Amino acid sequence: MDLYLAKYDVLGSMAHITMLASIGLLEKEELPQLLHELREIYHQAARGEFVIEDGVEDVHSQVELLLTRKLGDMGKKIHSGRSRNDQVLVDLKLFTRHELREVVDAVKVLFDELQTKSEQLKDVLMPGYTHLQIAMPSSFGLWFGAYAESLADDMLFLQAAYKLTNRNPLGSAAGYGSSFPLNRQMTTDLLGFDSMDYNVVYAQMGRGKMERNVAFAMASVAGTLAKMA
Repeated sequence: MDLYLAKYDVLGSMAHITMLASIGLLEKEELPQLLHELREIYHQAARGEFVIEDGVEDVHSQVELLLTRKLGDMGKKIHSGRSRNDQVLVDLKLFTRHELREVVDAVKVLFDELQTKSEQLKDVLMPGYTHLQIAMPSSFGLWFGAYAESLADDMLFLQAAYKLTNRNPLGSAAGYGSSFPLNRQMTTDLLGFDSMDYNVVYAQMGRGKMERNVAFAMASVAGTLAKMA
């Protein structure tokens, strides 16, 4: 799972250190060096070349290790005002946000095909049944269109899941915030979140809630597909 999160871990770190520089916790000359090396790690992960070496605990430690090899102790500064707790949460939210878009794009392909079939076959008759008996004349077009509309309803669930996902937990640290004057709005804006998990305790308490909501939304799509199949 950490390999899936690598790109998003880097993006979270880039936003975090940009914010740290703005409040004086990074020197001006340090930020461009760190950002340059983080971009290199991002591209490495995008190419599928990022690995977590033996003895390295997780993706966060591996990124820090790569930075310190290039930049020395400067690489350790990316964790100032941050915990693994809010770091992994922001990784998961960025990853899930991306995957939800992929699901929506895939559903849109099927929706468009169903709508096309609905229009093409609106005059091709099929029997409408009730109580296991033929009741009224209907059409194949009407049948295809029904599943298109069902998918449109399913998108409301996915949209809700996306909105709940698209909140920034960064800055909650281990669940009690930080004594540093972190600018949480800045990281929210940099990472493209709609808003943030304002209460730092809730940011951690909500673990698993995002995943459950996303699973319910995907189950709604799956139910439509199962019925159609």
